[in-house]
Amino acid sequence: MTDALTAQSFETLQLTSPADHVLSIVLNRPDRRNAFNTRMAEELISVWARLAEREGDGYRCAVLSGAGDKAFCSGADLKERNGMDKAAWQHQHTLFERMSYGLMNCPIPVIGAVEGAAYAGGFELMLGCSFVFASRTARFALTEVTLGLIPGIGGTQLLPRAVGRARALEILLTGTPFGAAEAAEWGLVNRLCEPGTVRDQAIESAARIAANAPLSVRQVLRAARDATDKDLASGLAYELDCYNTLIETEDRREGIRAFNEKRPPRFIGR
Repeated sequence: MTDALTAQSFETLQLTSPADHVLSIVLNRPDRRNAFNTRMAEELISVWARLAEREGDGYRCAVLSGAGDKAFCSGADLKERNGMDKAAWQHQHTLFERMSYGLMNCPIPVIGAVEGAAYAGGFELMLGCSFVFASRTARFALTEVTLGLIPGIGGTQLLPRAVGRARALEILLTGTPFGAAEAAEWGLVNRLCEPGTVRDQAIESAARIAANAPLSVRQVLRAARDATDKDLASGLAYELDCYNTLIETEDRREGIRAFNEKRPPRFIGR
């Protein structure tokens, strides 16, 4: 599938549609271990904004990965940052925030496909994904404290929610890398894959998600994202609000018709 989004020319990203309604986003700076610079942040912001539009070019799920097998993403490009004054640093970081928050708030699921290293800001981007598949040889770390910084695009907030406060503090305060087996044991990674197969397995999962009712998928994301921030009663009420928006949709009617007619549903996102 080729559309205005995949046909667009990017300096730091590769965008393709490897399956119906699935967008593959590849961070494409392998010579810099896919570190994000100002240009990549600007380009990712534009992608998230396009997906946030009502139609989103017809995409129902996305896969985020890195070019090559050395790194998913090694974080911010420190060569670009070398010598920046405070104003330039903060201006760039505002772009990094928008890049990360746009991923966290993307209305369609984004599956992280991690091959190689996910370090510092790259780890934070991974945390912003809906869920993650990783190579058995992948490595992870939040190394900011070794550089005189702290995570600034979600790490200190998302990691404790994912692995618990004590485990998160050990990862954050030591900056020590850890492997894929630990990431899976701690719930950071859903599936461990053989090296070289991660993106394909993520795309396969994305295609299964994209075959489901797109409005339902979006509402699941909305409800589940707020689950850890609400008490149970409030969360259940919010879930019902999300549920009730689907009752009058054509996709809900189609799903029930297809079930009763014993055929695959044909969802249109209406």
